[in-house]
Amino acid sequence: MVVKVGDIRIGGNNPLVLIAGPCVVESRKSLLATAERIVRIAERRRIPLIFKSSYKKANRTSVRSFSSIGMEEALAILAEVRKRYGIPILTDIHTSEEAVQASKVVDILQIPAFLCRQTELLQAAGKTGKVVNIKKGQFLAPEDMRLAAEKVSSTGNKRILLTERGTTFGYHNLVVDMRSLAIMRRSGFPVVLDATHSVQLPGGESTRSGGQPEFIFPIARAGVAAGCDAIFVETHPNPPRALSDAASQLKLDLLDELVKQVTAIDAVVKKSPKK
Repeated sequence: MVVKVGDIRIGGNNPLVLIAGPCVVESRKSLLATAERIVRIAERRRIPLIFKSSYKKANRTSVRSFSSIGMEEALAILAEVRKRYGIPILTDIHTSEEAVQASKVVDILQIPAFLCRQTELLQAAGKTGKVVNIKKGQFLAPEDMRLAAEKVSSTGNKRILLTERGTTFGYHNLVVDMRSLAIMRRSGFPVVLDATHSVQLPGGESTRSGGQPEFIFPIARAGVAAGCDAIFVETHPNPPRALSDAASQLKLDLLDELVKQVTAIDAVVKKSPKK
């Protein structure tokens, strides 16, 4: 199945799509500056771009962790990015009410991994008619994601993406099984590889999650070689100072090289005989 987002086609034998942006909206100034750089990279590398940032991070390790500058303000900034650059926007939702409010601004509603079994949330997202990106829970087998997709499609909305973001492997660790991309594709929906959440060490730094960003490049390359339809990368100009997921975001200076590498791999995969 091919899912259309504006002029972008995700899935089938269409070119790899880049989903990229900072983890959370920190300020108007920083978001617009980051979006500008990502747009220029996408244009240079000729890769379709969907801009990603969360208006709120509802699932934080500690109650003291940053969550949001405010939903209305953050959504307004995302709307400005969408209008200024003419690119689709993806953001997380956490409740049925948020699905309705966010759908007025963005093009793709993302279901966080820990919420991927919440029936009412999935159906509320489906009822908006927007594309719904469901992140695979760290606790789920890839074949179980067809049931999450069915909850969305039960509303008549089949504009669904499924995202691999790592599976719990002991305490404070995740592992990415590249077979999951092929398994989830059997459901008939395009698949996405989240190369940055996959390097998280959940709760690995006491009051916050740790990360191993040195593995972003190899995981991204492997996912594209395995045939994912889109690559998801959270990126920040200065990750150590990011207000969320500081340990796992890609430094923005490295994004151009990453895109260069994965688009080259995707071109080989798309030209290879299908098995």
